[in-house]
Amino acid sequence: MNGTSRSDIKPGTRVSIVLKADQQSGKLTEGVVQEILTKSPAHPHGIKVRLASGEVGRVKAIR
Repeated sequence: MNGTSRSDIKPGTRVSIVLKADQQSGKLTEGVVQEILTKSPAHPHGIKVRLASGEVGRVKAIR
């Protein structure tokens, strides 16, 4: 799963996200979803989430 569908992601799901500052490099950050920030059912660049660590980014992979 690639993280573009909101229905695939729930709080507590382990994911890899790309932070805004890392969009150029594509560096991924792994963590557990605390909150889903994207309201639409799908987003072509990935659903935006807040991790338990407080970091915000778009989901690129669901672990």
